Amino acid sequence: MSESPRRTALYDTHVRLGAKMVPFAGWTMPVQYPTGILAEHQAVRSGVGIFDVSHMGEFEITGPDRNAFANRITSNDVSVLESGGVQYSALLTPQGTFVDDCTVYRFDDKLMIVVNASNRARAWSHIVGQKGGINVRLKDISDDVGLLAVQGPTAQVTLQPLADRALSDIGYYRFAVLKIAGAQCFVSRTGYTGEDGFELYCRDRDTVAIWDAVTAAGATPIGLGARDSLRLEMGYALYGNEIDDTITPLEAGLGWIVKLDKGAPFLGDDALRAQKRRGVTRKMVGFELKSRGFPRHGYAVHLDDRNTDIVRSGTMSPSLGVGIGTTYLPSEAATPGTRFEVECRGERIPAEVVSRPFWKRGTAGRPSRPAAGPAADTAVRP
Repeated sequence: MSESPRRTALYDTHVRLGAKMVPFAGWTMPVQYPTGILAEHQAVRSGVGIFDVSHMGEFEITGPDRNAFANRITSNDVSVLESGGVQYSALLTPQGTFVDDCTVYRFDDKLMIVVNASNRARAWSHIVGQKGGINVRLKDISDDVGLLAVQGPTAQVTLQPLADRALSDIGYYRFAVLKIAGAQCFVSRTGYTGEDGFELYCRDRDTVAIWDAVTAAGATPIGLGARDSLRLEMGYALYGNEIDDTITPLEAGLGWIVKLDKGAPFLGDDALRAQKRRGVTRKMVGFELKSRGFPRHGYAVHLDDRNTDIVRSGTMSPSLGVGIGTTYLPSEAATPGTRFEVECRGERIPAEVVSRPFWKRGTAGRPSRPAAGPAADTAVRP
């Protein structure tokens, strides 16, 4: 008998606001509110939105060997992370594929790893299984933690009156301990939308009070639908779409989170070294449809009349007004300008490989291509 989906502390609030609630990763979550996904998307691009992401998983690592252990279980180099810093990384299989992508938070006396809700049990088992005799203590604190994301160009000005210290002091991919609306939190300048913003980690029992204060200050409630369209416009990876346990970071364009020379072995490093030596045979690309169509996850992708992959993520970009998506192509074809076809409801629609991110500030409403830059290979946590 399957278990009923879990509910975050904000479930009743979402229902009261008229949200459409859907099953997601073992939880009942708001996919959209009455204003609709397009309005929510634009609210984040032009102002500020607030997301309930309390379904995410958080694991705490304490003990004298915590940094060495984290370096053993993640692909990035924890040793370069200062206290108050955040790092994007991955948990990998022996084959070098993804167990999950994750973020690592370094405190003075502990580390915290944040994972996707859909992978919480698997990631926890994976981490515990590598403990061995190393002197660390592991604790799954997910049920005690509430998590809200406040995102958009006016996120700081909206949140600042509720904070007891200057949010401008928190740099990108940094965090600080402070109070929001009188509740103790640690606040990181991270997110999954491509906008400025913060993620507020608090006690689960404080989640509703903080949500109410931030929405009263002007933040628009945002559901999972707009969260997905926002992250896709930035080309950010989503587990189960762009990355999974059949895909390596080198194939996904995430080689920058793999530190093979960090001086500490980690699960999957031998497989990735071998793949790097021989070269990857496929690469993840972003594409734009060249005629009207809506690319959806799972649609067939054809290159030179061969079915090469599926659409990993796809949408009609609210900011650009064109169909965009991601897929995997043979390495020799994974360059901007390559043409192929996406099968949308039985019709093959021409598509073209384009640079990521699909959207950057100043391109709203124009289907022109943003210039390639550092963000093209950057993925931030869901």
